[in-house]
Amino acid sequence: MTRKSTPSLGTLLFFAAAFLLSAYFTFAAVQGDFGLFRRVELQAEADGLSKDLERLEHDIARMENLTRRLSDDYLDLDLLDEQSRSILGLVRADEIIVD
Repeated sequence: MTRKSTPSLGTLLFFAAAFLLSAYFTFAAVQGDFGLFRRVELQAEADGLSKDLERLEHDIARMENLTRRLSDDYLDLDLLDEQSRSILGLVRADEIIVD
C-alpha cells in the first residue's frame, strides 16, 4: 500500500507567506510612491515643465530685446514710433486701418 504524501502545514504557510510577500513587493514596485507609474507621472511632468521653461526663456529673450531697443543706449525709432502711436491712438494720414 502506498501512502500519499501531503505537504505539511508549515510548508503551506511558508509558501503562502512567500507568495503574499512577493505580491506585496510587486504591487509596491508598480503602484507605490517610488513605483513605475509614479516614475512615468514624474517624467511627464518634467517634460511639461521643460516645455514651459523653453517658452518662458523665449519670452524673456523677446522682452529683453524690446527693452534694449527702447533703452537710452540704443533707441530704435521705428519701435518707439509704433509704441507711441499704439498708446496714444494716433494714425498717419497715409495709413489704412484694418480691424
